[in-house]
Amino acid sequence: MASSTSSTLSVQTSIQPSSSSSNYIFQSLPPTSTLHFPSSCNNNLNNKRSLSVTTTTFSEQKWRTRVSFFPSFMKSGKDSKTIKEELLEAIAPLDRGAEATPEDQERIDKIARDLEKVNSVKEPLKSDLLNGKWELIYTTSASILQTQRPKLLRSRANYQAINADILRAQNMESWPFFNQVTADLTPLNSRKVAVQFDQFKILGLIPVKAPGRARGELEITYLDEELRVSRGDKGNLFILKMIDPSYRVPV
Repeated sequence: MASSTSSTLSVQTSIQPSSSSSNYIFQSLPPTSTLHFPSSCNNNLNNKRSLSVTTTTFSEQKWRTRVSFFPSFMKSGKDSKTIKEELLEAIAPLDRGAEATPEDQERIDKIARDLEKVNSVKEPLKSDLLNGKWELIYTTSASILQTQRPKLLRSRANYQAINADILRAQNMESWPFFNQVTADLTPLNSRKVAVQFDQFKILGLIPVKAPGRARGELEITYLDEELRVSRGDKGNLFILKMIDPSYRVPV
């Protein structure tokens, strides 16, 4: 003999929504709701089972879920292309640094450091990207910029060539004097070299032996196929662009 049955289940739970607007928030159930499920035990009877769900908040039980809309792996900074564009735009009106104010220098140094942080060439002295002739587009070195001279007597452009395979370098000035100097390089690590100048060429023609004290250090802090950032042992910043990757330094 079949009989009509009905069951009631009362469930008490506590859900406390998160207060953060950037997280998913659980919404509490309505105070009381009843769901009816037909019973299949007898086709002649229209039995229903009732499920009553009651929600109550208890202060001693808290259920919190925090899910960020912006996971950490999606939070990334600027890429090298964006930083390079920002750097080139900043130095464009500064006449290679000769017109830079202290504020300009501070800003450019900050952008250069941002670029150094995303440097993908960790061992530039072992990279073929280093080899060739580079044009200086910005520096903080007053001696290279020749700011103590009248503008008419300053070089219009400066170049530096490096051949890491033979550990040689060459600095060149353009008009009006065309002075040059060559140097031997001694690696101190995979990105830093000691520089020993060996011969000057006055007007690009007259050779003069460089004194022993004509030396320094150079660290390559950023390198790609277009741009190089270097820092000297006296704290100067050098930013150069590649103009001839096939150039070879005289031995």
